[in-house]
Amino acid sequence: MEEGTTKRASIIGSGPNGLAAAIVLAQAGLHVDVYEAEAEPGGAARTLPLTLPGFLHDFGSAVHPLAIGSPFFSSLPLQQFGLEWVHGEAPLAHPLNDGTAVVLERDLGQAEHELGRDGQAWRALMQPLADTWQQFAEDALAPPLHVPHHPLRMAQFGAAAMQPARMLAQARLNTQRARALFAGIAGHSFMSFDQPLSSAIPLVLGAAAHAVGWPVPRSGARAISHALIGYLESLGGTVHTGRRIDAEGFRELEAASELVLCDLTPRQLIALAADKLSVDDRIALAEFRLGPGVFKLDYALSEPAPWRAPACRRAITLHLGGNFDEIAAAEHDVLHGRTPERPFVLAVQPTLFDSARAPQGKHILWAYCHVPNGSPMDMTERMERQIERFAPGFRDCVLARHVSTPETLEAMDANLIGGDISGGAINLRQFFLRPTRRTYATSHPKIFLCSSSTPPGPGVHGMCGYHAARLALRRLSNA
Repeated sequence: MEEGTTKRASIIGSGPNGLAAAIVLAQAGLHVDVYEAEAEPGGAARTLPLTLPGFLHDFGSAVHPLAIGSPFFSSLPLQQFGLEWVHGEAPLAHPLNDGTAVVLERDLGQAEHELGRDGQAWRALMQPLADTWQQFAEDALAPPLHVPHHPLRMAQFGAAAMQPARMLAQARLNTQRARALFAGIAGHSFMSFDQPLSSAIPLVLGAAAHAVGWPVPRSGARAISHALIGYLESLGGTVHTGRRIDAEGFRELEAASELVLCDLTPRQLIALAADKLSVDDRIALAEFRLGPGVFKLDYALSEPAPWRAPACRRAITLHLGGNFDEIAAAEHDVLHGRTPERPFVLAVQPTLFDSARAPQGKHILWAYCHVPNGSPMDMTERMERQIERFAPGFRDCVLARHVSTPETLEAMDANLIGGDISGGAINLRQFFLRPTRRTYATSHPKIFLCSSSTPPGPGVHGMCGYHAARLALRRLSNA
């Protein structure tokens, strides 16, 4: 290449990781083009009119503790490009069988009071991480095999995080209320609570609740994507929507670019670039296991959900599953290929605090449960029984519902294979080898993977794209 010629990078996929990678490369002076198959950019971070006119629903991600707490996103001036965070009065409410709810308060002192006999134990788990969130997040959201900036803190975190969630809860928490709260947060992991490492997600998300909250972007998840795109465009980058890249198109991009970064699953990368990858790469990528899927419901409501426990109206996020053992049983079933009769339901009610997403006086509710990957089971009735269990009369508020099966989700975002929103199963092996021993790199010097199938894994934080792009830049400078 002639000296002084601007180097080019192509990014396939405009999810938060693809956009983060594009920004890192554009900041380094490369000419960056992002190619998105769908008409609306953002991957799973999109907001769409799924039910009735005037009701705006988040297609995928809805609540974003790791976005507001992302070391990379927080370094960008995204507020200048329209991103505004909206918090509930509390990050999370967890209704219980007795008609009350345990609330996760953002303030650790209030959380300690709320949890009574387990208040001090909760503080002991969360405060060391919450008080040093920025530094902790830089280490926790980094590739697993790296030298941490704060080795002692990460060793202490690792000792707790490696424990099965059931073991940690039984050892550290004595009351059913605190254990139920921990179980609901652990349910975000898509893991059985008897698996090693199943405590990592509840520790990270619990600490984030106290450090930065569990907010939603005003007007929906698309605000994150639009802000990232706005900043990328200010650096000279371009996003091309409606541009699905096939194998022939991939070869053209590879020939015309110094770098190609793929916000894709390993299976998609094989389909596009099999002739560019070594046999070992293709085998390793093909062996990467998918995770469970989700079944999602979006509701247009005539009024807020009628929760039996008034405290549920203080939070945007709700965990609907009852006590620890009930949630653990549901997640265990899913991981073993069974559809739970009483699924653990994650629900979000953003319009209690962001009225812009529905007509005046009306509301939306976002809800999903975990199912085996690719499950054809219609979970509508089972999910609504769980909602009605804690909000009697909920069905009377429903104006319209939109059903998203795993097949529907994959059709709307090809990365969500079988409804897998985690970019692959989360287990001990795939934590350290995600997706292969090369992590972001491949056997081809130009081609890198930057999706949630790479470390640190799922969540809207952009750190997979950030780390992949930094590695790609190092490799490019040494070429």
